[in-house]
Amino acid sequence: MYRKQMLAMTTALMATIGVANAEDVIKLGMVSELSGAGAPSGTNWRDGVKLAAEEINAQGGILGKKVQIDEYDTQTDPQVSRALVTKAIDEGAAVILGTIYSGSTMVNMLVAQQNGIPQFVGSEAPSITQKGNGFVFRTSAGSQKGIPALVPYFTDTLKAEKVAVAWVNNEFGKGGHDVFVAEMKKAGVEIVADVASEQGQADYAADVAKLKQANPDAVFVYMNQEESARFLVEARKQTVAVPLIGEVTLNDQKVIDLAGPAAEGAIAHVGLTIEAPEIKPLGDKFQAKYGRKPIQDAIKGYIATWTTKYVAEEVGKIDGEAFADKMHGLCLKAADHPNILLDTCWDEHGEVSRPSFMVQVKDGKAVVIGKVAAN
Repeated sequence: MYRKQMLAMTTALMATIGVANAEDVIKLGMVSELSGAGAPSGTNWRDGVKLAAEEINAQGGILGKKVQIDEYDTQTDPQVSRALVTKAIDEGAAVILGTIYSGSTMVNMLVAQQNGIPQFVGSEAPSITQKGNGFVFRTSAGSQKGIPALVPYFTDTLKAEKVAVAWVNNEFGKGGHDVFVAEMKKAGVEIVADVASEQGQADYAADVAKLKQANPDAVFVYMNQEESARFLVEARKQTVAVPLIGEVTLNDQKVIDLAGPAAEGAIAHVGLTIEAPEIKPLGDKFQAKYGRKPIQDAIKGYIATWTTKYVAEEVGKIDGEAFADKMHGLCLKAADHPNILLDTCWDEHGEVSRPSFMVQVKDGKAVVIGKVAAN
């Protein structure tokens, strides 16, 4: 009897301690592509999140509570991502950080919305912020905002009259493709070749041959990192001489690493780059910790985590609905919130606006060649 009583008392005590410990922690559910085709993006996102969490905890956490990052690997599978967002919420996540791939976010963001949990995503398909979901927020501009910033480069700098388009046929690629084609038509630029490829495609010989045969003044390339690298290697092999211009991924560090000399000269409009003076200190910290340069998804994850702290402390409590309400129409100045890196605003749809950059690969390194004002 005595032993049973002691066991019951011990169990009750441990349960009480567990509850107390849980109350001293704020859980953030990091749901991302840690394996599969999206692993280059997802692992960078995760490491940016973890770096920010360490810094936040060193400064006293969020609202005086330690930040706990719980990791969930979507395997770059949309249905898995949906199940894991559900699991993260069931396990107490106050905010969801992820996903990156637009196809996954389109599937899983409804779960966070239904549970009233704010969600920061690295996805850029236009439709994500066009669904009326009041709990989803981007960490970089959607392609419907980013791609129009490229138009002056094609029309004014390159004086292009005809262009070709090479794009990956997934949610990300289709969104960017449709915006680009519409913008070129508005600008009076002819689309002379429109070539779609599949996610994970290995051979681009036929695609590049079609594009080259169309004799464009420039080629717009809109693919994920590994596909972009394979495309650039094939374009170099076939001696494509016209400018290769992209948005977001074309001269990402991962692409440069994979494509090597074939990436030389590639130009892209990017929302975030460690080559920008405002972001370089983060790049140095990331490389010191992980032994590699971060790609843009690491910067996105870092910003998402720090934004969580800034907004939660402005709200004064952990409350999903109050957090989301605060985010809509919010502007954070880097002078007052230094870890946001650049002055950043979110509109009533969760779309983000901040300055961006034109970047070109020179001597194996992405170099900023221009800054674009926030739109």
